[in-house]
Amino acid sequence: MSMSSAPLAPTLADAPRYIAHRGLSAQAPENTLAAVRAAHEAGCDWVELDVQLLGDATPVIWHDAGLKRCSDARGKLVDLDVRRAARLDVGAWFGESFRGERMATLEQMLALIDELGMGLNLELKVCRGRNAIELARTALPPVLEVLPAERLIVSSFDRHALTAARALEPDAERLRLGVLDDKAPKQWWRETERLAAYSLHLDWRKLKIKRAHEIADEAVKLFCYTANDPVAFDKLWGWGVDGVISDDPARFVTHASDAAKAGE
Repeated sequence: MSMSSAPLAPTLADAPRYIAHRGLSAQAPENTLAAVRAAHEAGCDWVELDVQLLGDATPVIWHDAGLKRCSDARGKLVDLDVRRAARLDVGAWFGESFRGERMATLEQMLALIDELGMGLNLELKVCRGRNAIELARTALPPVLEVLPAERLIVSSFDRHALTAARALEPDAERLRLGVLDDKAPKQWWRETERLAAYSLHLDWRKLKIKRAHEIADEAVKLFCYTANDPVAFDKLWGWGVDGVISDDPARFVTHASDAAKAGE
């Protein structure tokens, strides 16, 4: 069964059930235009991507502080300007068919996502030594200008970034914020209430049933990252999890379809 033969969510306005992690990163180089196109072609409505700033303050879609893992260069992202970044090959490391793929600016990525009508979970990625407030103030305005509220969730591990984001847009219906953590603290609601957050994003391997039920009883949505085994993840749906962030959401769609057929 292809993902395109079954919708990944009833509508974009609803909480997305399946989100492609860094684009369809199981089949294309992560955080690239190619990965987002691959997700769309596979029938995925939502993607999760990371945004950081280059040294010249240009927002780009990138996860690491460095360049080595996902490009043909070494060094730090902060040492690049947009002209030098545009010369990097960020696809060949994944596969020869992606040779020549370029680092996407936030502007380029937003244009593609808007053209494809997709939803975006944008993570404000604050690496060590970088300015969280500058990132939020630089990256958020163009995102809010391009994407409607129902097609956007902005998340971060960094509380300064989330606080700056909420200060830029106090209306929780206009900007849906996601609080990222490895696991929810005992008083998890303190941050979600302070930020008027839409969702919690937690490591699925560390989620406990008691905490999941607590969250499910509230208005906060619960997303879990980064899961690639739909069988092992199955029990979490029963705990009240709203959505999964996966390198390959097709596995979850196929598994759900097979389970439904088996139950007929």
